[in-house]
Amino acid sequence: MKHTIVAIMSIALAITTGISCKRDMKLGSKDNPVKLYFTPSVDADTIASNSVHFIKFLEKETGYFFKTGIPTNYISVVESFGSKRADIAVMNSFGYLMANEKYGASAKLKVLRYGHDYYQGQIIAHVDSGINSIKDLEGKKFAYTDPSSTSGYMFPLKIMMENDVKPGNTTFAIKHDNVVTMVYQRQVDAGATYYSAPSEDGTIRDARSRVKTQFPDVEDKVKIVQITEKIPNDPFVFRKGLPQEVTDKFITAVKKYIATPEGKDVFENIYSVGGLVDTTDADYDGLRNVIKTLNINLEEQLQKK
Repeated sequence: MKHTIVAIMSIALAITTGISCKRDMKLGSKDNPVKLYFTPSVDADTIASNSVHFIKFLEKETGYFFKTGIPTNYISVVESFGSKRADIAVMNSFGYLMANEKYGASAKLKVLRYGHDYYQGQIIAHVDSGINSIKDLEGKKFAYTDPSSTSGYMFPLKIMMENDVKPGNTTFAIKHDNVVTMVYQRQVDAGATYYSAPSEDGTIRDARSRVKTQFPDVEDKVKIVQITEKIPNDPFVFRKGLPQEVTDKFITAVKKYIATPEGKDVFENIYSVGGLVDTTDADYDGLRNVIKTLNINLEEQLQKK
């Protein structure tokens, strides 16, 4: 009996010690790596293959071990902060608001695209639709992208609400290029997509550019009726309670990486990102106000993704 009690106590001690050691493992060690999540806005294989060099660079620069995660949907990235499965994540702006609201996650960096830290939405129409202003959308057939899209739904909807305009039949086409195609083919009179300003040589970079190979005359057939206000670009998000040293070292390293030729290529391939700038949570208040105005439930919208 005595030997049995001793054995049980030894096992219990071993289990307790093991749990304690696991809890005490320093974040960034081999057995407790810093967990970096990527929002699945592009193909997972594209993210995985392009991020290998990035992770190696981070580990060399920071002295930490890193582990990446690519969840299958947007809501999983948000919830990963609640379960501490993610320490840092590259998120879309809409998902960030939910991660901040539910789990206190903070935006510290914001991506640059075409030299801007913001993007916009646009309302487009077929040139033969008779639509020349927002008021002309009344009763017309209209296509949005999806209910969770800032540029392809929320911000264009806000414009129509402010102008007391209600389209007739509306549909969700899911993708931005689908909306352009529907407008081009006269399946709908108008639609909402993302907008990026043309390049210096006049080459379009808004959603119409996505179908130009298929429809070379898309610029002649589909026009921009109105551009929305600015929407903050995707942030790098850090979980609440993450050690400041980890945050600081990561920010320094990622800025250094994207300044290298290979770093620029990797981020361009993953998220069409050309640079990074510092940001704060306050930069996303404008988006919060739009969501409040439209009375949108963050979690319900993300679950539709």
